[in-house]
Amino acid sequence: MNLSFWELDTYFSNVDFVIIGSGIVGLSTAYHLKQKYPSSRILILEKGMLPEGASTKNAGFACFGTLSEVLGYLKNHTREEVYTLIKRRYKGLNKLRQLLGDNTIDYNNFGGYEIFRTEDKSLYETAKASIEAVNKWLYPVFNSKAFEISQADFGFSNTIGMIESKPEGQIDTGKMMQAFIKLVQATGVRILNNVEVSDISDHQSGVELKLNNGFTFSARKVFLCTNAFTKKLYDLDVVPARAQVLITRPIHELKIKGCFHIDEGYYYFRNIGNRVLFGGARNLDLAGETTTEFGVTNQVQHQLEHYLKTIILPGQPFEIEHRWSGIMGMGSSRHPIIKQLSENVYCGVRLTGTGIAIGSLVGEELAGLLDD
Repeated sequence: MNLSFWELDTYFSNVDFVIIGSGIVGLSTAYHLKQKYPSSRILILEKGMLPEGASTKNAGFACFGTLSEVLGYLKNHTREEVYTLIKRRYKGLNKLRQLLGDNTIDYNNFGGYEIFRTEDKSLYETAKASIEAVNKWLYPVFNSKAFEISQADFGFSNTIGMIESKPEGQIDTGKMMQAFIKLVQATGVRILNNVEVSDISDHQSGVELKLNNGFTFSARKVFLCTNAFTKKLYDLDVVPARAQVLITRPIHELKIKGCFHIDEGYYYFRNIGNRVLFGGARNLDLAGETTTEFGVTNQVQHQLEHYLKTIILPGQPFEIEHRWSGIMGMGSSRHPIIKQLSENVYCGVRLTGTGIAIGSLVGEELAGLLDD
């Protein structure tokens, strides 16, 4: 790669911190590093035209987890671990709102709802029986009840009840990312898109980065914020999980308002104005959806449309306007990996589908790992 003097001098000389990945975690890391080291030269490298993970492809749920999810977590984690998990999500959501502003990200506190299908009777009874105890346990996090049985009527079919989470809301993902990029660039951080890193080598005195086009340069410290794509650069417990999504055309007099989950969170939908955004069904083919390849499949999309017809919009005509997918980073634990990997390389990855909730907090904690 033949760069000019100006290009080398402006972008690749005397770089203090390189952040790989321009999603929520990468932007937050850059922002907090700049607050801590105002005179530092920071470069964010992004392999896609836009953040190529889930930051601009997610559903925009400002949520911390349904009651069934919380009960499910308790089967495999200690009460302290689950409490910390929920607390971090709620704290992270509030941090994102404070950092960018509710109006800027179009935040709306419409609440979250867990829908129980006819076949979920046992799960519903278990959830209802647990509400009082879980609310008491989590009260210090929210200073209010986290869950309550909902009497709302959104016109759903083949369902037996809902449990509402009043502290939950929704945001406009596009507006959020646009505002975050603007905030970070205003501090002097540079962002380069369509630049993929193929290798990093820590030489103790600094890190050498090799790009896909063969160009190499060095930085003092490198921060991996690549979530689902981390294994391309470093072997960590991060497994990709594709999430497929669709959105309808505007629907006349749509009754739905809020964020909704079905089947312990494997299905999720919300209103965007008078449209329905619907995603999930990954559990139909977990092996097939464990991929970093973008795209949609007939199996998943057919199931999403089936639920639209039989549960969400029964008897209502609708048309699908657009379909897409995002790639999440999962693993053996629900907690993110935030740690120093070598002398000069750090990572903040494995967001487990909760990037909106914890991404800004993970970035702050990642930047905080650097000693003064």
